[in-house]
Amino acid sequence: MDYEAVIGLEVHAQLLTDSKAFCKCSARFGGEQNQQVCPICMGMPGVLPVMNAKAVDFAIKMGIATNCEISARSIMARKNYFYPDLPKGYQISQYEEPLCKNGFVEIKIDDQMKKIRLNRIHLEEDAGKSIHAEEYVDANETLIDLNRCGVPLVEIVSEPDISSPREAYLYLSHLRQILQYLEICDGNLEEGSLRCDANVSIKPVGTKKLGVSTELKNMNSFHGIEKALEFEINRQKKIVAAGGNVQKQTLLWDAANGIAAPMRSKELAHDYRYFPDPDLVPIDVDQNWIDRIKARMPELPSARKARLINQYNLPDYAADVLTGSKTFADFFEECLTHISNAKLVSNLMLGAMLRVLNEKKIDFNRMPVQPKNFAQLVELIINNTINESIAKTVFEKMVDSGQPAAAIVQESGLSQVSDNAHIEALICDILETNPAELKKYRAGKTKLFGFFMGQVMKASRGKANPKIVEDILKRKLDTF
Repeated sequence: MDYEAVIGLEVHAQLLTDSKAFCKCSARFGGEQNQQVCPICMGMPGVLPVMNAKAVDFAIKMGIATNCEISARSIMARKNYFYPDLPKGYQISQYEEPLCKNGFVEIKIDDQMKKIRLNRIHLEEDAGKSIHAEEYVDANETLIDLNRCGVPLVEIVSEPDISSPREAYLYLSHLRQILQYLEICDGNLEEGSLRCDANVSIKPVGTKKLGVSTELKNMNSFHGIEKALEFEINRQKKIVAAGGNVQKQTLLWDAANGIAAPMRSKELAHDYRYFPDPDLVPIDVDQNWIDRIKARMPELPSARKARLINQYNLPDYAADVLTGSKTFADFFEECLTHISNAKLVSNLMLGAMLRVLNEKKIDFNRMPVQPKNFAQLVELIINNTINESIAKTVFEKMVDSGQPAAAIVQESGLSQVSDNAHIEALICDILETNPAELKKYRAGKTKLFGFFMGQVMKASRGKANPKIVEDILKRKLDTF
């Protein structure tokens, strides 16, 4: 029997507020352990939390961006469970009356758009952090850092509409895009500001009844989530094929060994004994509040992609990559305030820039070249000072040295060669040293034209003007 996967994701996104959800402590990442705490976020008796209004604003923003209904009234609740790094013994969250509900996002799968429904987006606070690292503790000890206690989160809960690990990857990437465009979460998986739990089950293809689901935790990269889902789907299929029953449990993903191991039996909602938090008033959101936020909403990724295609006549793929992150798209459009050739700026960003940054393992957001300086590099191509091949070398030197493109070209002797006589001599030399290829070309193997182009460019160390090379080479191949 064939089985298909049914996946629902719970995404936790840390909000970029200055202070925590219910107190004035800093929500900044990376502070010295247990220094960004107070009696409120440490859960001391007798303290009273106060809701951070900016956190509510941010959650509403995300709700609007994902087509949710914004609740006129929502309630904060206590979710009761014990963790060593949860000093109150409960987490302030939302349950029966979330802030946002019944939304959706759309992802592109094989040139088709698919709608992934959102059950809810709700506010909650983060727990602390348990530290097991050997540089801090002995093998059998754990330290607790409470700095993260009370940091505001939104939890984005999808319906079980995701059918494959690839769909999960695309959905998460799109959510991250939206959060970054709204500037309410930095989306940094390494620092834990974006985290995901997955609920996975399988069912016979074409049937409606869902199977028993398991929950996957401890996944800290999108590709890791994809691999974990593939493992768990295959594990469940093997269990069912052998006549067994999938157990409802929580599993921890072990990325180093590529396996998911059972952690505990899976809790149900009643296990948490939710009840309204008596210290926090309901959140009442009127239409004026929603309208004020809508008026400040930025252009979202899908709308920006469509505009780039229409405004600059870019192909779908280029616009998709350019809008993959807000900072990348901003860089592109800032370049176009200095130079108007959108196609060449796009080609150079998606080609030379990304190759160099990938080779040097430099995050784009830490890339030292500014849009104005990058536009000057593009201008050197437009005025035939260099070609696109040399531009990669020049950009790499810009990243390393911080020098402007024109100075690098001059100092390194990288100017493009456009002397017809010099290029013709190079071509004649290449044709003389490759008689077998020349004979095959004249016999009809015209694809060898690319071979000869490559040999000429190699002989010129990439500096020959490709257009002049092409024109002379076409003539010489027929007459040499």
